Amino acid sequence: MQVVGYDAGDGGLLLSQDGTVEYIDLTPGTELAYALGDRHCAGTLHDGEHIACDADAAPYCDEHSHVWVCARCTGDCLKDEMDCFDDHAVYLAAFAPDTFKIGVTKEWRLETRLLEQGADCAAHIRTVDDGRAARRIEAGIAERIPDRVRVPTKRQGLHKAVDDDAWTALLAEFDPIETLEFDYGLSFSGQPMAETMAAGTVRGVKGRLLVLDRGGSTYAVDMRSLVGHELSDGVDEREMQSSLGAFG
Repeated sequence: MQVVGYDAGDGGLLLSQDGTVEYIDLTPGTELAYALGDRHCAGTLHDGEHIACDADAAPYCDEHSHVWVCARCTGDCLKDEMDCFDDHAVYLAAFAPDTFKIGVTKEWRLETRLLEQGADCAAHIRTVDDGRAARRIEAGIAERIPDRVRVPTKRQGLHKAVDDDAWTALLAEFDPIETLEFDYGLSFSGQPMAETMAAGTVRGVKGRLLVLDRGGSTYAVDMRSLVGHELSDGVDEREMQSSLGAFG
């Protein structure tokens, strides 16, 4: 059995065994009891089936790595022919306590995209009628507000609230069409520790971060770090980090 993908929006893992794909719903209270084995390329999913790959590179080898060119766009289309004619939303997203980013997505995917990123709150600041125009606006704002936030930064703020004063000050520079807030049902007495594992009681999912309780400690797992791992039933009994002193 191999982890071949994840769903950062709804919270789920995709497992494959002999080409058959199973979706594991990561709702709070779900018990995971898998030991991690070797990690190699997760292959590809096609028409609901998994096509395996034995290449050592993980989570994907060069043959199965796909870079979405639109993610690199700054307003000069990288495709042979531009095809992004849907309405696009330009948004600001906040990650506790005071990390903010600018972003772009198709307007109909706005809330889904924010949930995939694990945003605590957001503001829809512009709507334009194609992706190229949206990327140009984003690129201009990205000169002072970053357009990427790394997962470790998000993990470090899991146990904190958004700095309302800083967020309000940022929004004062714009005229939001709407603002959004998200509740992931998570509360902590301190910062969860970073680990790569698939065993414990699911506390919740926030973007790519899977939060697990195990052995009296709380861990935050980047689900991308699981992709490519072979799994076996049964808890890995290796000693985990102690939570003592980890919460700050």
